[in-house]
Amino acid sequence: MTLFEQQSNEFIPRHIGPNEADTTAMLKKIGVSSISELISKTVPASIRMNHALNIPASMSEHEYLNYIKEISLKNKVFTNYIGQGYYDTIVPSVILRNVFENPGWYTQYTPYQAEISQGRLESLLNFQTMVSDLTGLPIANASLLDEATAAAEAMTMFFNYLNKQDHLERPKFFVDTDIFPQTKDVLVTRATPIGIEIVEGDYKKAALDASFFGAIVQYPDDKGSIEDYREFISKAHSAGAFVVMATDLLALTLLTPPGELGADVAVGSAQRFGVPLGYGGPHAAFFSAKDEFKRNIPGRIIGVSIDAQGNRALRMALQTREQHIKREKATSNICTAQALLANMAAMYAVYHGAEGLRKIARRIAILTQTVAASIEERGFELVSQNFFDTIVVKTDELSAIKAKAERQQINLRYIDDKHIGISLDETIATGDLYDLINCFENDKDPVAFDIDQDEELLHIPTVLTRHSAFLTHPVFNTHRSESQMMRYIKSLENKDLSLNTSMISLGSCTMKLNAASEMMPLSWAHWSKIHPFAPKEQTGGYQHIVDELGKYLCEITAFDACSLQPNSGAQGEYAGLLTIKSYHESRGDHHRNVMLIPISAHGTNPASAVMAGMKVIVVKALENGYIDVEDLKVKAQQHSANLSGIMITYPSTYGVYEESVKDITAIIHQHGGQVYMDGANMNAQVGLTAPGLIGADVCHLNLHKTFSIPHGGGGPGMGPICVKKHLAEFLPGHVEIKSKQVTGKNNAVSAAPYGSASILLISYGYIRMLGNEGVKAATEYAILNANYMRARLEGHFDILYTNHNGHCAHEFIVDLRPFKKTAEIEAEDIAKRLIDYGFHAPTMSFPVPGTIMIEPTESEDKAELDRFCNALLSIREEIKAIEEGKADKKDNALKNAPHTQFVVTDDEWNHSYSRQVAAFPLFYVTLNKFWPSVARVNNTHGDRNLICTCEPIESYMEAEA
Repeated sequence: MTLFEQQSNEFIPRHIGPNEADTTAMLKKIGVSSISELISKTVPASIRMNHALNIPASMSEHEYLNYIKEISLKNKVFTNYIGQGYYDTIVPSVILRNVFENPGWYTQYTPYQAEISQGRLESLLNFQTMVSDLTGLPIANASLLDEATAAAEAMTMFFNYLNKQDHLERPKFFVDTDIFPQTKDVLVTRATPIGIEIVEGDYKKAALDASFFGAIVQYPDDKGSIEDYREFISKAHSAGAFVVMATDLLALTLLTPPGELGADVAVGSAQRFGVPLGYGGPHAAFFSAKDEFKRNIPGRIIGVSIDAQGNRALRMALQTREQHIKREKATSNICTAQALLANMAAMYAVYHGAEGLRKIARRIAILTQTVAASIEERGFELVSQNFFDTIVVKTDELSAIKAKAERQQINLRYIDDKHIGISLDETIATGDLYDLINCFENDKDPVAFDIDQDEELLHIPTVLTRHSAFLTHPVFNTHRSESQMMRYIKSLENKDLSLNTSMISLGSCTMKLNAASEMMPLSWAHWSKIHPFAPKEQTGGYQHIVDELGKYLCEITAFDACSLQPNSGAQGEYAGLLTIKSYHESRGDHHRNVMLIPISAHGTNPASAVMAGMKVIVVKALENGYIDVEDLKVKAQQHSANLSGIMITYPSTYGVYEESVKDITAIIHQHGGQVYMDGANMNAQVGLTAPGLIGADVCHLNLHKTFSIPHGGGGPGMGPICVKKHLAEFLPGHVEIKSKQVTGKNNAVSAAPYGSASILLISYGYIRMLGNEGVKAATEYAILNANYMRARLEGHFDILYTNHNGHCAHEFIVDLRPFKKTAEIEAEDIAKRLIDYGFHAPTMSFPVPGTIMIEPTESEDKAELDRFCNALLSIREEIKAIEEGKADKKDNALKNAPHTQFVVTDDEWNHSYSRQVAAFPLFYVTLNKFWPSVARVNNTHGDRNLICTCEPIESYMEAEA
């Protein structure tokens, strides 16, 4: 190996934890002589890949950063006036550096362990309060994927709320003509499979009757016009229908909020609150509603509760893991959010406060008013005289205006050959206006205009001017200096356990290293400032990433085509099922609507199938966790005429490579069905096997798992789908890239053509820096690390579901149920006690209640694996002490866990064990103690006393007293 080849391979040992000596010791503990022997005893030979992956060799981090910089320059950064829900924004540097670029924020996991998530829970509560205040509606969730899917979730919520029987009494949903086109597209996609009839028209002329369950309007609308919807909303309510308003948070600082106009739900995007464009995402959508919908709202709601000491504590309320409980009866398949981006938007509001936001909004409105007046002075007509930041110009000179705009590196929105849209944002300066107005000026006269900063906002109707207060809570009125803001962000970060604290061994969630070199390009202007609807000739860098990443993912999955549009794993599931559905329909098989789903499947699988208009039939599992092939045969035969397909996870959700997988896929194909593979466990496949080799037809890939996109405290995620050749023409299309399938459907599932495009860079960097050998080695070491931990823990704990050699895949399940009988210890007690040892609990009670599922990932070194194993073994000794009567069954370190520093340092200590046992149970904990900021959270109290916005300041004063 040459010097430069050595350099090119340097990233592999930086991503993969164990070194050579560690590897040898770990193999010995497992009882095998080499990694190849381990793999041969773990992965069935019948599905093994017998060739090297055809992707490039590895690159060093230095090489990659130089390379990706060159690629970025293929993107052209124009001044964007395209709008349509996407606006350039000024990301405050204190937020950019301390949140967006900070692994203490972007490597957090979903806050299922509330005691070590209080920081981001507070920030998400701020987000909910911000949304609730600005929209004038009492309940808001902690973000959704994008504006279009948020609108679709509102439509579906109304539909389910008013159509409770099999017979659809109210099948119609009214869509105003002037909502954003991409939102309309996603609404149609979501409506069709479940029998919703979309009725499009002008809201002024709409005649809603008892056949309508709901309606949607845009405020301000697609053409920028500010419309008064009060009369329309009243008519809808008289007909028994609900109304959702898609709106803009910044506009609502000046406009009467939807709640005051009578709307039932408000949705939109918080992107312009300090979240970069990034060619479409990730961005945080918002969703707020009237109180009557609080138990129907999709996604996560952060609520206020108390801890074991009676102190204020935050937690996820009501909907937590709804899909895993309700399965096919779940109201939504959404199981993720855009937490990192919601936190950025919330911090933006915290930093600026109500007055700062009003000033930004007023500045934009004044500049828009100035541009409008200047264009009208030049003889052009505007579509509407009521506007905030967007105007539409009527013209017969579109070609000349477009040519002039392009010469000045300006992007306008060309609606049709007679109309041009112009949307301003907070980045626009005086100098930009000269160039913008010049597009509509002859080349002889100089551009001149006056900006009167004290001028009245002449184009916001008096009857729609906002008078109600917002963001009055102290959190939005305190942190004005950068020092205050930096310390506030840090104070929240310190309450949360992230990957920069310790390993997070969540089975099925794959919390691996999110390398700094993968993350850094996201902040660069040539990636972050690209509008998702910019002309293709300006997006060469993104096209390069999209094309190459798609090819790599096809190679890795052994499939033929890829769509990068789905912006979460659940969206990927849904898109994959729609692809199967469209394929069957193209063949005239409209009746094929039965989807077989193993009982062990991820909870989102049944929910996604129902959303796609399919009937779910559950397939049994055997005692060893495998799919019951005999039961599958019976049900495939029984539903043969109507079989759409099967949804499987591989390796199984129980962490085992099922040898019968090819038999399973063959049975489905024999009965005319298609095989959908959930890609949650691709970390155990890459380079060793592939969905295409086991007989699957389509799979989604969780890029936030296998391909290293960080979880961001509960989002962002990406869930692209790969398919075999016969399904390629049915992949999602998009209104902006004008792609149509032969079926005439777009099947768009996200607002932007490539979903959250900017974070595709992370997975692209992961593949390029690891290269063909590195991505395979990552899989091998994921299997090695899991089997090493299994080997260390077996004999002390019962390990469920291993193969005939006693091996697991990349994760394994530890049975904690026996301890309930022997010591009255529950799985939750062990999860909370792990916090005292400085660790986040593994996935708890899924897929088997009363268990934990451990997935160490390839990024963790042996020392960290040993620390975690030592913690669990120490906890086992603590349980043994209870079993033997040496520790009290009620008052012990597990039942009282986690222990806060306030409890441990209190003057009184009335427990039967020592303070040292409580806080420093092993020596390594004393070297780097992570203190939970609250004791065990009372979940029941939180649901019975639902509070999901920042409480009045008096409540804090009472708590302190």
